[in-house]
Amino acid sequence: MEDNNYNNSFSNPSTIYNQQTGRASVNANLEEPVSLKEWMLTFLILMIPCVNIVMMFVWAFSSSEKKSKSNFFKAQLIFAGIILGIYILLFIVVFAGVIIAELAYL
Repeated sequence: MEDNNYNNSFSNPSTIYNQQTGRASVNANLEEPVSLKEWMLTFLILMIPCVNIVMMFVWAFSSSEKKSKSNFFKAQLIFAGIILGIYILLFIVVFAGVIIAELAYL
C-alpha cells in the first residue's frame, strides 16, 4: 500500500507542477523591492554596535534575503574593505614617517 502512494506522488503531474510553482514564487519573492518599513528596521539594527557588522555579513550572503538588500550589503562590505585598506596604508605611512623623523634626530 505504501509503495503505491510513493509511486503516485512522483508520477502525479500536479505534484510536480505545484513543487515548481512553489519554487518560482519563492524566487519571485526574492526579486521584490525592499519596503520602506524593512529599510527603516534594517538601519535601526545597523545602529547597534558590533551587531551591525555581523548583520551586514548575514544580509549580504544569506540566500533567503531579497536580492536588492543582499547586493546593497555586498557593496557596503566592499567599500568598507577598501576604506579599511586605505586607513591601514595611511597608518603605516604616517607611522613610518614618525619613526624616520625620530631616527633623524638621533
